[in-house]
Amino acid sequence: MGMYIWEESFVNRFMQGVVLVFILLSHSVYKTQVINCSIHDDPLPIPHNFYQPGDLLIGEIASQVFFFSNNLSFMEQPAHILIDEPISVPKYYQHILALALAVKEINEAPNIFSNISLGFHILNSYFTARMTYKATLSLLSAQHRFVPNFKCCHRSNLIALIGGHISEISANVAIISAIHKAPQMVPNEAKQHLGVVRLLQHFGWIWVGLGAVDDDKGDQFLQTVVPMLSQNGICYAFIVRIPKQSYVDELIGLLIEQWKNYDIFMETKVKIFFVYGEPPSFQVVRLMLFLADFLKIPPLCKVWIITSHWDFESLSIQKNWDIQAFNGSISFTVHSNQPLGFQKFTQVIRPSWAKRDGFIQDFWEQAFSCSLKMSQGRDEENEKKICTGEEKLENIPGILFEMSMTGHSYNVYNAVYAVAHALHSMYKSWSKHRRMVDGKGTAIQNVQPWQVHQFLKSTLFNNSAGDTVHFDDIGELVVGFDVTNWLMFNNGSVVRVKVGRLEPQAPPGKELIIHDEQIIWHQNFNQALPVSVCNDNCYPGYSRKKKEGEKFCCYDCAPCPEGMISHRKDADACVSCPENHYPNNDKSQCIPKVQSYLSYKEDLGIILATVAISFSFITTLVLGIFVKHKDTPIVKASNWTLAYILLISLLFCFPCALLFIGQPGKVICLLRQTAFGIIFSVALSSVLAKTITVVLAFMATKPGSGMRKWIRKGLANSIVLFCSFIQAGICTVWLSKSPPFPDVDMHSLKGEIILECNEGSSIMFYCVLGYMGFLAIVSFTVAFLARKLPDSFNEAKFITFSMLVFCSVWLTFIPTYLSTNGKYMVAVEIFCILCSSAGLLGCIFSPKCYIIVLRPELNSRKQLMWKTK
Repeated sequence: MGMYIWEESFVNRFMQGVVLVFILLSHSVYKTQVINCSIHDDPLPIPHNFYQPGDLLIGEIASQVFFFSNNLSFMEQPAHILIDEPISVPKYYQHILALALAVKEINEAPNIFSNISLGFHILNSYFTARMTYKATLSLLSAQHRFVPNFKCCHRSNLIALIGGHISEISANVAIISAIHKAPQMVPNEAKQHLGVVRLLQHFGWIWVGLGAVDDDKGDQFLQTVVPMLSQNGICYAFIVRIPKQSYVDELIGLLIEQWKNYDIFMETKVKIFFVYGEPPSFQVVRLMLFLADFLKIPPLCKVWIITSHWDFESLSIQKNWDIQAFNGSISFTVHSNQPLGFQKFTQVIRPSWAKRDGFIQDFWEQAFSCSLKMSQGRDEENEKKICTGEEKLENIPGILFEMSMTGHSYNVYNAVYAVAHALHSMYKSWSKHRRMVDGKGTAIQNVQPWQVHQFLKSTLFNNSAGDTVHFDDIGELVVGFDVTNWLMFNNGSVVRVKVGRLEPQAPPGKELIIHDEQIIWHQNFNQALPVSVCNDNCYPGYSRKKKEGEKFCCYDCAPCPEGMISHRKDADACVSCPENHYPNNDKSQCIPKVQSYLSYKEDLGIILATVAISFSFITTLVLGIFVKHKDTPIVKASNWTLAYILLISLLFCFPCALLFIGQPGKVICLLRQTAFGIIFSVALSSVLAKTITVVLAFMATKPGSGMRKWIRKGLANSIVLFCSFIQAGICTVWLSKSPPFPDVDMHSLKGEIILECNEGSSIMFYCVLGYMGFLAIVSFTVAFLARKLPDSFNEAKFITFSMLVFCSVWLTFIPTYLSTNGKYMVAVEIFCILCSSAGLLGCIFSPKCYIIVLRPELNSRKQLMWKTK
């Protein structure tokens, strides 16, 4: 059952990297026949192969050599090979060396096999489907016989098969191996797509170009990636389809067709080009860039983002082509490391290092641009130098061959070890259950591939590079991806720099780890982070506004409304600040509001408090003068009882202002307006009583007047008590129904939280002020009418001035009070209290104090009576 599940895992994925196939040649499933092998020799063997004998063999379908050929048609019989000279891709020779190294190390390791040798057989696919099928069938057949699925006299002891590094080659191998129910174990391709999305988000690239190979895999890639990009806030500006391969007779037309895409590549806003393709597609792009360079067209300035399918390899004839366009590219490569013996192993590679290596000659000649053939015509000898055979691989440009093990080679290396460890586990299991044929372990040589399968699923080991190799429940290789920064140099050197890691098993959002400071961008970016957006970012303080008819990545920027902010780039909408915060001038962040109230620590509070205390001191001084000179005529004429009441009330009026300074509290708020209203009402009542007394006194002096009975001390006191009682009643109702309380005002002033006393009932507050205004107006009216009475010291005119000051101050108070906020509103009320109180004190008592202190000669009954007469 597990076998079919694993097969389904492959059917759903055509994968980059290594495809590890275990051939199940079960006697119970397939018919076994014994035939005469000699009559089934392959009439056209594959020339490029590498064979090393062993008790058990591992096969590999390599893709290193190809021939130029025309497209197949049914008009004529196709030729086997169009051009005799093969073309080698030198970089892919490393895959062959990785397998050879792994087999060598396993055979030399005493703890894996004993009395059993491991061999390999590598055949070339020539990058074509028909040759891939032929190579696969050849490996499944008897040794050197093209008889698949038959047991011959020279039977094949193939135990496992490693597919090509190109997904199409692996898919073609799978078509053959699927007949044998062969499972496939590969990493999941979709994990790379997620890694690219995370990379684009990390750098803020939301306007990208897409390139995909023009086949079914490219269609599947676009169907997967386009919605994924959109869901993560990324748009594509264009999609370019890249041909997957070209034949000689189609090459010119292909270049003309692709040349139409060059203008699209030149899109200036798009700095990022995400490409899905494989080496044949890469060669098409290289041809296009080579043509652009030949025609002196400005080079592309892009950051190429590629998946692990794409490798920057070069043919020998291309090694002098400029590859600077790909400098700074970023790729997701299958994780690789450096086995301990790889560097030493490559140092011994020579043309004669292995007698049966059918790849080494083409690799050597094309990598070093020389010839291993000793007999040449004169013309050919002039074109190519003779190889010494002692050339060193480290001298080959990196575009042709890399000395560090690449991701695919690393997977080949691990795949061979995985098979060996599975065989070792099977050997131990059989030994434990005493199912060995003899004590020398010869039964392991007769193992069938399908028997290894169950042991492979549970394989777990540490390789010589220190990495752990194992598979998950569905047969996928548990492996991460390296984020690689590609550096291209003019001399053909290629350097891979690992700048990050993609861990698909990590929690969501933490899959990608990248080190920005290690990345070297294309030289045209001057080492600044490339910016790839449809339009400039909306900076904090602005929000995005969609452009009609365009993709969501293209937008306008609208400033945030008043009271709202956006604190990041490209905000979808502005947000309001909390109540205790306010936006800064740029509307990019919320700033905590400061508490605001009239404090004793600030200049305004200090000045007002000083003035209030000073006037209190002056009032005390005046009261002292009047007490000291209470028996003088001018004090007696002023009705000293009312004068004392007025001075004492003024003495309390000035300190009332201090209740308005400082942080408002519950008691303070209750006392502020009520104490001020009652005390001022007492003062105004005494002024009113004094004015009425003056008027009645003059009216009583007339002969036959009946006003004498009203002139007595009780009348004045009654007026003061009655008028004060009414204000006290208003305040009592106010405190009982809706008393003032401490409150905060978050909205009146920007950046401030106003600590204030809420009046509770505005109606009652204005009733208190209105009643005081009524008393002032009545006093002013009576005093104004009595201002010309014939008296040596007519107090009515001074009361008139005092009431004029009082009314003027409080009439200007109301509009000013309503138009201000916070501590300045409180300061306005304090100012009015001090001014009105000072007006009463100054207008009424300063003339008397002047006479008492400075002109005592005028303070006599004679002077008062003379003036009256």
